[in-house]
Amino acid sequence: MCENCGALKQRADFSALDPVLDGYVGVRGSLITILQKAQDIYGYLAEETIDYIALRTGTKPAKIFGVATFYAQFRLNPIGKNLIMLCKGTACHVNGADDIEESVIDLLGVRDGETTEDGVFTLNNVACLGCCSLAPVMMIRGTDGEETFGNLTKDKVRAILNDIRARETAVAV
Repeated sequence: MCENCGALKQRADFSALDPVLDGYVGVRGSLITILQKAQDIYGYLAEETIDYIALRTGTKPAKIFGVATFYAQFRLNPIGKNLIMLCKGTACHVNGADDIEESVIDLLGVRDGETTEDGVFTLNNVACLGCCSLAPVMMIRGTDGEETFGNLTKDKVRAILNDIRARETAVAV
């Protein structure tokens, strides 16, 4: 164990990350995999998480931050309970993905990469979901898993998001 890890562990619980780091001790080229697994565990890469990975791997925090900001797959901020992945690939673009995005923005008040104030939704535009025959399409990853919605219209998107919001509100009460 590194000498400064104890202080970081007092500020945050890294017990779920320790087995990942233990499994990659001394494995060259494993930083992206470690970051992916850390993000899977915590939902995003907090500064303390990056610092802990740096201490455990002997990698400079600046290098880890550089990797995390270079690749679009990594998030440095928490996401909402429901991550909206809106496909912006060619088939979706041609079939109205921009109109669908406009509908989401109008309804939720967030743009790509932003989270609603209540923490229920995060909008994330993605290059392709691989569901071209359903274009335009979005996938929503929530606490109950992932669900894909295709052949979207503005009205369909509003109904889907309002339904999810209603369910989230009912659970919170």
